[in-house]
Amino acid sequence: MTRASNAIRRTEATHMQALAILTIQSAERLLKALEEYLDHSEASYALIIDRGGAILSQLGEIPPSVDVMTLSALAAGSFAATRELALRVGEAEFTALHQQGKNSQILICSIQDEAMLLTVFGPKTTLGLVRFYSARAVKQISTVLDRARGESRIPIDLGHEVTSGLRDVFHEPTLRK
Repeated sequence: MTRASNAIRRTEATHMQALAILTIQSAERLLKALEEYLDHSEASYALIIDRGGAILSQLGEIPPSVDVMTLSALAAGSFAATRELALRVGEAEFTALHQQGKNSQILICSIQDEAMLLTVFGPKTTLGLVRFYSARAVKQISTVLDRARGESRIPIDLGHEVTSGLRDVFHEPTLRK
């Protein structure tokens, strides 16, 4: 491993942010961003995943035979491998990965250091159109995730409810006289 790639790794490690915890409002904003993206790009399916492959949001139509969990895990692995390829040629990261088949294409775009936008599309649209609108969608999604990360949360204290519930469940029966 070269000094440059080690430096890039250290920089990435210090700049990675914690993945946002999504509230209902954040999840709705992600769905709205995906809806606009699919409408404009004419793609059939869009999926937002974190770098580990966990699904954050999804929208659109995909063949029922496709296991979305497997798709997201494979996409995350593929993008991680692409990141390593980028390091080998002196890039911090390639921001997009395109795969083309006979009937379907996939475009995976990086969203900051924490997530990815995976788009599935067919002959109804073009790669150029999908790439154009994916740039806008990535910015919108990035803003939603930044906002979700910055939202203050009120801690929930369930201590009283839990202890009183446990007393009810595990109370000692009283003997009747």
